[in-house]
Amino acid sequence: MDSQIEEIKSKLSVVDVVGSYMKLAKTGANFRGVCPFHSEKKPSFFVSPARDLWHCFGCGAGSSIFDFVMKIEGVEFGDALRILANKAGVELKRENVQLRTERQRLYEICELACKFFEKQLEGGVGKEAEEYLLKRGIAKESIKKWRLGYSPDTWNGLSDFLIGKGYKREEVVKAGLAIQKEQRNDSYDRFRGRIMFPVFDLNSQPVGFGGRVFKQGSDKEIAKYINTPQTLLYDKSGILYGLNNAKLAIRKQNQCVVTEGYTDVIMCHQAGYENTVGASGTALTSQHMVILKRYSEKLILAFDMDIAGDSATKRGINGAQEQGFDIKIIETYLKNADPADIIVKDPAAWEQAVAQARGIMDYYFDSAFAAFNKNAPEGKRDIGKILLPVIKRLPNKIEQSYWIQKLSEMLGVKEEAVMEELVKTQVAERSSFARKDAKMADSAQDEVLGTEGRKKLIEEKVISLILKNPDYVKLIDEAHYAFFSEKTRNFLQKLSKIIEEQKPLAEGELVKDFRAIFDSLLSSKGEGVEAEFNSEVKNFLAALALRADADYQEDGQEEMSLCLLQLKNIELKNKLNKISEDIKKAEQENDHQKVNALIAEFNALTKEL
Repeated sequence: MDSQIEEIKSKLSVVDVVGSYMKLAKTGANFRGVCPFHSEKKPSFFVSPARDLWHCFGCGAGSSIFDFVMKIEGVEFGDALRILANKAGVELKRENVQLRTERQRLYEICELACKFFEKQLEGGVGKEAEEYLLKRGIAKESIKKWRLGYSPDTWNGLSDFLIGKGYKREEVVKAGLAIQKEQRNDSYDRFRGRIMFPVFDLNSQPVGFGGRVFKQGSDKEIAKYINTPQTLLYDKSGILYGLNNAKLAIRKQNQCVVTEGYTDVIMCHQAGYENTVGASGTALTSQHMVILKRYSEKLILAFDMDIAGDSATKRGINGAQEQGFDIKIIETYLKNADPADIIVKDPAAWEQAVAQARGIMDYYFDSAFAAFNKNAPEGKRDIGKILLPVIKRLPNKIEQSYWIQKLSEMLGVKEEAVMEELVKTQVAERSSFARKDAKMADSAQDEVLGTEGRKKLIEEKVISLILKNPDYVKLIDEAHYAFFSEKTRNFLQKLSKIIEEQKPLAEGELVKDFRAIFDSLLSSKGEGVEAEFNSEVKNFLAALALRADADYQEDGQEEMSLCLLQLKNIELKNKLNKISEDIKKAEQENDHQKVNALIAEFNALTKEL
């Protein structure tokens, strides 16, 4: 097992692995990005190719490529190992039966189902389905690339195939490919007589399916599309169709085109617009936005939306605006023309539609003024009802001011009147995306800025400052050591000993080769002081060394003194809280002598703050 892990690590770059999930910018010898694990605007997520690690200094997450995949995919170690083994081209040993988790078996079922559907295109009704796809303009190369297929119009064709491969009927149901019968322990295939569109995760593994009806039977009420329900692998609110094939193009072009249908995405990619994804028949969700923000904050939407209504699509767009996404609308699509149809007729027309996509605010204004009579008092009122909440939602005050002025001019009313109405305007309850984003931010703040979390960050900063300049360790005297946690205190004392053993050429001279010595300690397997750096501590120190490389260009000595003062204040506040509890307890016990002594101690400590 260990040898396989090392083989995978040797074949995969941490930059390539992390960079396949999020946008990274080079900064010196390292890479930097906005953390995908907590809400932040200033990038505090770093990747170090030299140290083969990643670390976020905002939420504290960080470690190896395995930990990153586990965290971002929400999977166990065995699944992360399998994902990275596939990327590295490493074949895992068959005897690792313990790695075949429930998720792994569902992955295997979805992969086999995908192959089963693909195979059906070779003959019979499946061949007719392929001919239909070709007539729609989908090339054979695209059919193969997107692994399109056909589900035979039988009750148990797929289920019998999968059961014959050694999987249980209940597992086929859990994968969303079969439906459990209510009356008895039996099931039937969910997809029958449909053209199949596999839905892939970011690693191009099928996790769900969309099925389009092919030959309409006697049942005219049959749904045109049906999709895999929520499963352990598939969550449509968190998966964007085609993102596995689009993510590199999105990063490269720094914009993402979002359509609604499977065919739209396929045809866009086929025509060369590979920065296109699909929302798979659902509105943009908070999870979609979190994922998209890893790659770009520029969105071009080919969505039909009712500006006067409260549609899920509009709520998703409102939430994206609140989070600073730059959003444009492709108006051609809104005139009853699907991207796929436009591309089949004239690919250049779609190129022009994308190039001429209008800003979301321009679209709102044009739509509102087209819907109501701006010359009638009630028309002015209705236009204001639509546009004022949109303007109020804009996070940038300068941008707000611009649109207020424009609305005033177009309505022919005084700007002061628009401002008064804007103040009275109640923006609807925050979108699900904004609420989730706020929840994420609150969660991160609780983790990072709670007393213990804040103390941990300050301690890490102290160590990083010392790595930047080892002379700063002299600023820590015996009294200061009491303010640190036991783990950090022991490490600092050890670090101070290492620095003391390095003889400077002259009094006060910077030990210039300390970082080289420190780095050698991290990789050392020797004895003595070096041996005390276990793997966990080494990862921790490597992350702090990365922080020392990336940050703290300011006056380090002043920053060090400030950190020590903050640690002292935290310690004093903890003591004051403890004394407050002791005072309450003493009062309950009517121990007045103890109460007076504790109050005196409390007052003395307060003066030190």
